[in-house]
Amino acid sequence: MTDLSPQAAQAIVKAFDDRYEMIGPLEDDWQEQCIAAALRAAADQVVPREPLYGGNQRWEWERDARQSSRENLLAIANELEGRPNE
Repeated sequence: MTDLSPQAAQAIVKAFDDRYEMIGPLEDDWQEQCIAAALRAAADQVVPREPLYGGNQRWEWERDARQSSRENLLAIANELEGRPNE
């Protein structure tokens, strides 16, 4: 498991806070929106998007596994936001 640095954890909290400040608690789904923003930030910190090509077959297989984890986190965020998976 990847250990989050203080900067990574701060980026996740900032994403939650920024989303909260933008929509506020008056929205019915503010918790879902804020959690989705935090999940997106976590995905960016822990499993950043990688180039499609850049190594041998093993690297590509490992990249695909990492990107699958990223896509799963983003799918949860999409569901919380009521958006279709992209």
